[in-house]
Amino acid sequence: MAAASDGPSVDAPVEGSATTSVFAPAAVGEPETSVEQSAPVVAADYSTPLPFTRTVWAGQAARTRPAPKPEPQRIGPFTRLQWAGAVIVGGGGLLYAGLMAVFAVRWLLSTQWGVDFLAAYPGEYHLPEGAPVGFPAWLGWQHFFNVFLMVLIIRSGLQVRTEKRPSVFWTRRGGDGKRKISLNLWFHQSLDILWLVNGVIFVVLLFVTGQWMRIVPTSWEVFPNAISAALQYVSLDWPTENGWVNYNALQQLAYFTTVFIAAPLAIVTGVRMSGVWPKNAPGLNKGYPVEWARAVHFPVMLYFVLFIFVHVVLVFATGALRNLNHMYAAQGSVDPDAYSMNWTGFWIFSVSMLVIVAAWIAARPLILAPIARLFGKVSGR
Repeated sequence: MAAASDGPSVDAPVEGSATTSVFAPAAVGEPETSVEQSAPVVAADYSTPLPFTRTVWAGQAARTRPAPKPEPQRIGPFTRLQWAGAVIVGGGGLLYAGLMAVFAVRWLLSTQWGVDFLAAYPGEYHLPEGAPVGFPAWLGWQHFFNVFLMVLIIRSGLQVRTEKRPSVFWTRRGGDGKRKISLNLWFHQSLDILWLVNGVIFVVLLFVTGQWMRIVPTSWEVFPNAISAALQYVSLDWPTENGWVNYNALQQLAYFTTVFIAAPLAIVTGVRMSGVWPKNAPGLNKGYPVEWARAVHFPVMLYFVLFIFVHVVLVFATGALRNLNHMYAAQGSVDPDAYSMNWTGFWIFSVSMLVIVAAWIAARPLILAPIARLFGKVSGR
């Protein structure tokens, strides 16, 4: 019979205590057994002071956190430093690719195939009989007006695209005052109207005077000759045609695309996004959604920027004085060797650039508001 013990039953351990097995001797004639006893558990006391002096301290960094570094200012998706790196790397890559293209094309044109191709297609073809020679004075004035308006149209278009909260508004005279547009948009659309009028006059005069034959392809030979001219440009052995008499085929295609494709696209997409487009015409709006116009209008603007850039570079790189005399002074010669150092076109060009710069600076609300009041109401909200 097991021996009894004081306290709680040996079969139920006390909560908060540990159970231990203790050997208990049995009575005579009975088997030996073991008895479980409970022993109290002492919890560790972490609040007790250390028995020695602390020699390592947490330091200032454990008590204070450094202020977070400000986010770098971004221009679009990149910071200034990232943009600089992208320009350097991208510019280096383009330069390398350009040099490789020059070497490859020069090698191609030195082969027998290249020599025969240039002989068959020198880069230009003969214009139809009766094609005019030279540039009339009206064409020089049209060229200036077109450049003047295009520069301001591109500038005002970018302002309209990037402005978030206009500060000045314009309302049509006699309207209900609900359809207000920003002053920048009014300026942009007003320039568009002037550019459209100038373009209509230009096209009419082109066909009346026969100048259209200089920029409208009249033979399928324009395409192989355009390839020939492009290869000559890439090889840096540029075409030597006399622009007073005839453009090379690549120039002709570029002018035709600009006048008869890009300009009409800019007009029809601009009209769709302007206030003159009827708002209460569900069928018309569904057939020509404004999203289509927005998707085309901006790329067309980029095309004009690229065309102007390439055009200006080639004007100065292929005989600046001669080309400026053609475009601005309407002076030239059928004989390309009769070229002389005439600065008339250069000075006219310089004055025209000063006029454009002055208009660029003056195109601000202080100057535009009084002009806009002649055609409607200008308000600050």
